Amino acid sequence: MGKKATRKGGSKPPPPKDIAQNRKALHEYEILDRYEAGIALTGSEVKGLRESGAMIREAYAQVINGEVFLVGAHISDYGPAGGRGHDPQRTRRLLLHRREIDKIAGKLVEKGMALIPLRMYFNDDGRAKVELGIGRGRTQYDKRVAIKDREMKRELSRANARRGRG
Repeated sequence: MGKKATRKGGSKPPPPKDIAQNRKALHEYEILDRYEAGIALTGSEVKGLRESGAMIREAYAQVINGEVFLVGAHISDYGPAGGRGHDPQRTRRLLLHRREIDKIAGKLVEKGMALIPLRMYFNDDGRAKVELGIGRGRTQYDKRVAIKDREMKRELSRANARRGRG
C-alpha cells in the first residue's frame, strides 16, 4: 500500500537537539555518573519546549518517596494555550526504572553528593529527556585546577593544529 518515507542516502538521523544545557553544573560539580530520564509533561509544556525552550541552570533533582522529581526548571509558556497553560516553575516527575532510582538514592546518601540536570533534549523519537548527573561539589581549588587543565589541553591542540598546517 503505502511506502515508508526514507532518508536520502540512508544516513543516520540528526543528533538529539538540545533544549537547554547546564554548563555551570560542569564547573561547580565533579560529575561521577550520568543517567537519562524521561519527563512527565503536559501538552502545553511540550509545545513550550519546542517553541522557546527551557532553563535548567538553577534546577536540581531529588528523590522523594521512591520517585525522582525535577525542581526549579523553568519551561516557558506556550502562547496559543492562553490562560489554560502550565505553571512554568512547577515540580516535574522524572521517569526512571526502579533499579536506577534505588541506585541514585543510594549514592545521594553520601555526604556532598547532588543530583543535577546537565541537559534537556529531544531524543530521536521526539520525546523530551533530561540527562542527570550525580556530582560532588568542587572546592575553589578544584575549580582552578580544572580550568588550568582545560586551558593546557586547548593550547596543546592549537599547537598540534599549527604544526599540522605548516
